[in-house]
Amino acid sequence: MRLPEPPLLLVTDRKQATAPLADILAAAFAAGCRWASLREKDLTVPEQVELARSLLPIARKWNARLTVHGGVSIAVAAGTDCVHLAAGGDVTGARTLLGRGALVGISIHGIAEARSLDPTLVDYAIAGPVFETASKPGYGPALGPAGIRAIAAAARVPIIAIGGVTAERVPDIVAAGAAGVAVMGSVMRARDPGSEVAALLAALG
Repeated sequence: MRLPEPPLLLVTDRKQATAPLADILAAAFAAGCRWASLREKDLTVPEQVELARSLLPIARKWNARLTVHGGVSIAVAAGTDCVHLAAGGDVTGARTLLGRGALVGISIHGIAEARSLDPTLVDYAIAGPVFETASKPGYGPALGPAGIRAIAAAARVPIIAIGGVTAERVPDIVAAGAAGVAVMGSVMRARDPGSEVAALLAALG
């Protein structure tokens, strides 16, 4: 499975959002983003399924992929074939349930996890935080470009860097070996999410 192009993943957080998630995703897709992930783990499973179902038509309108952060059961119930698992998640079970054409990712935080990734089961991994981030203050030590470089070199799947990602930092992140970047707060909090996305895409080239 190839990653969505361009390799920019927009992760949702309705608590930081300045507008309804549907409006932010629509603006992001209109600006050229083609990949978003619903990460609203404080909601109940039925609430997450309902929200994912409501956002899926927006993604499909733009030929974009909508991933669900969390359990595979949510992705199946919502009707999407994309799931992102927490560190240590059951990638074998996810691949079995969703099939070969699904997009399956997982979070990692170090070189040992990167080395253990099986490219027949996992399509990509999110590594971070690459920089300190306002969205998750104190969430692990910042890896920096050097940390991303080491993880990318150890992994047999594309690495998506997350945490404190800005358009100005994207070139250094990509130069370190990341296949793409993931963002949350900078777009969720933006007065103009489309312009924020456009700047990130321009930096990705």
